[in-house]
Amino acid sequence: MKHKNLIDLEYLTKDELKQIINLSGVIKSKPEVYKRACDGKIMATLFYEPSTRTQMSFQTAMMRLGGKVIGFDNPMNSSVAKGENLKDTILMVSGYADIIAMRHPSEGSAKAASIYAKVPLINCGDGGHFHPTQTLTDVVTLYYEKGRLDNLTIGLCGDLLNGRTVHSLIKTMSHFKNNSFILISTKELSVPQYIKDIMDRAGCPYKEIDNLKDAISELDVLYMTRIQRERFASEEEYEKQKGVFVLDADKMLLAKDDMVILHPLPRVDEIAIEVDDDPRACYFKQAEYGMYSRMALIVLLLRQENAFSFDTPEPIIDPSRKCPNDKCIVKDPQQYYLPKNIYKKDGKTYCDYCDHIIE
Repeated sequence: MKHKNLIDLEYLTKDELKQIINLSGVIKSKPEVYKRACDGKIMATLFYEPSTRTQMSFQTAMMRLGGKVIGFDNPMNSSVAKGENLKDTILMVSGYADIIAMRHPSEGSAKAASIYAKVPLINCGDGGHFHPTQTLTDVVTLYYEKGRLDNLTIGLCGDLLNGRTVHSLIKTMSHFKNNSFILISTKELSVPQYIKDIMDRAGCPYKEIDNLKDAISELDVLYMTRIQRERFASEEEYEKQKGVFVLDADKMLLAKDDMVILHPLPRVDEIAIEVDDDPRACYFKQAEYGMYSRMALIVLLLRQENAFSFDTPEPIIDPSRKCPNDKCIVKDPQQYYLPKNIYKKDGKTYCDYCDHIIE
């Protein structure tokens, strides 16, 4: 089945990914050439969850390309507050805009929305599942700051359970030669099993530890993440995990001279302010790369003659197989109309929306 959406980087070929990376660099160096690339085009930004960087980055990207922006940043200010379901919102907005950028708290919501979108749809984060445009940002930053996407030891630290940026980055970087991962978290916030399955299938070495200081000297890249208050069921659970991992000047003394520090932001207390002045700290530079990578993505999705479109496996409709993930879009009673789609891979059955294993 052909799609012209960006739901997950999994279905982009390396050549298509490289195309985005290269175009990001060209736009960064010659922005004036692309200032009218989206003349007459409209982007709808549908943000069902709070966002600063992703939303503003997309809006700025579209405006710098000469396009216009509509949308909402609070679903309570839209017909969602009146009970409109996701399908109806997407069908309606598809008639107004040429491209849609959507963030939603339910895992698998982007895949669900893409079923009904009549224009290209970009996943800007679906709950704790994936955040592919942040991964594009991360990959573009790595390419231009490290000069390569292979032969890297990548440390990921913090909330690896709920961190959709972590999940997307592991999934993408596991496809490049000789990359390995050091997963630094508490046991309660370790990466989900389906992400470990991805690394196993790719033959990608990884180890899990609970101490940042013990790992930092091995790393080419350190990807810090915040402990996400909004993903916890209670304030008490959040407080137990908050502040466990902090990157400070003392730990930086143990790191390689050319290690790169990334962070999807916002930062809370996991990177000390003193680290900002270290030349290895790239997280604010990373946010700027994000704008250029999103500009490149928009141009490629809207450029009909050259736009990439990629194959995804046809899902299997099986109402008898129930997704066990309470955060999945199919568990939302308002989205009752969604087909109960699954897929099979390596002898296991997965939910087609959120990728959780179905027993």
